Amino acid sequence: MTFRVLLSPPDTGELERDFVMRAMESGWIAPAGPDLDEFEAEIADRVGRRYAVGLSSGTAALHLALVAWGVGPGDVVPVSSLTFAATVNAIRYVGAEPHFIDSELESGNLSHTLLDEALTDLIAAGRSVPCVIPVDLLGKCVDYTAVTEVTTRHGVRVLADAAEAMGATHAGMPGASFGQAAVLSFNGNKIMTTSGGGMLVTDDEEVARHVRKLSTQAREPVTHYEHTEVGYNYRLSNILAALGRAQLIRLDDMLKRRRAWRESYRELLDNKPGMRLLGAASDANDNCWLTALVVDPEIAGVTAGELHERFTASGIETRPLWKPMHLQPVYRMFPATLDGSSDRLFRQSLTLPSGSGMSDAEFSLVIDVLAEAVR
Repeated sequence: MTFRVLLSPPDTGELERDFVMRAMESGWIAPAGPDLDEFEAEIADRVGRRYAVGLSSGTAALHLALVAWGVGPGDVVPVSSLTFAATVNAIRYVGAEPHFIDSELESGNLSHTLLDEALTDLIAAGRSVPCVIPVDLLGKCVDYTAVTEVTTRHGVRVLADAAEAMGATHAGMPGASFGQAAVLSFNGNKIMTTSGGGMLVTDDEEVARHVRKLSTQAREPVTHYEHTEVGYNYRLSNILAALGRAQLIRLDDMLKRRRAWRESYRELLDNKPGMRLLGAASDANDNCWLTALVVDPEIAGVTAGELHERFTASGIETRPLWKPMHLQPVYRMFPATLDGSSDRLFRQSLTLPSGSGMSDAEFSLVIDVLAEAVR
C-alpha cells in the first residue's frame, strides 16, 4: 500500500540541490572528485578519525574492511544477532563464519557479557577470531567501554558497524570513533543520506589506503591497467558526495527534529503499563534515528502486531525490529551465544515514524493513532 507517513524518508531541500548542481556544473561527474575529497575530510573530522574512505554503501565498507584485515575462510567473527542482514552478509562475502551474540534487553545492542563468554569458548577451542562486529542499533552506540575491555583482554579487533549511528555518542566520543575501524551508511533512510553510499573510517593509514585501492578495482598506480589482487567497484561518486556534504551541514538540525519526536513519544507513553521505548532510560546520547516501542502484551493488553495493524489502516508505516540473524533461514545453521533477548525484542517491538522531514501534521496523525491504541 501507499503510506501517508513513512518511517524514515530522505530529508532534503534547497541546500542539497545547490550542492549537487554545483558539483554537476563543475564537470566532476566521474566517480572521484573534489566534493568526494571534501566529504571524506569532513566526515573524518566529525567522527574524530584520521582517515575516511567514501564507498557505495555501508555493506561495501564492512566487506572491504574485512578484506583489508585478511579475514577469510577458517575465521570466526562474533557479531550482533539483532541487526540487518548486510552486517552478516559481509562476513560471508569473505568466507568467514559468523557467531551470533544476543542483545542487552534494555537497548537491543550486543551484550558484552555474552560476547566475553563466546570469545572465551571460541579461543579455548582453538578457533581463529580476528575481529568482532558490534552493531549500534537504531542510532544508540554499543557500550564500547565494556566491549573494548572484553576484546582487548582477548586480543581481538573491533569493526564497529555504526551504519545507524551518525551523530550519536558514547562516553563523550562520537559514534564511529570506536574500534580499529568503523563503518557508516548514508542509505536513503538513514539520518543523513547520499541516496546510496557509505564510509569506512579508521586511524590506520595503511587500512585506509588499501580500502581506497580495493574500491577502485585494485588498480596499481601505473599507466596501463595492472592488477595484483581482486578489486571491487565500490567508490562513492563525486555527485553523491556533494549531496552528503549538504546533509552534513544540516545534520544537527535533523538530529534535533528526531529528538523532538522521541520526546513526544516518551511523554505519551510515560506510565503506560507494559510499554516502553527501547533504550529510553539512557538515550541522551542517541541520534534518535528510529524510535522503537516495546510492548509486553500480557501487561499492556495489546500486542505490537495489533498496533502495527492500527497504524497500517491509517496509512502509517511501522515495522518490528530486525528479525535476529540466528532466526533467519539463510543463517540459522551458524553458532550463537543467546539468552533469548533478541527473540523477545523482535516479537514485542514496533518501530515508529521518526524522520526529520516529517511534518507536524503528519506527526500529529501518528500520535493520535498511538494515543487511541494505548488508551
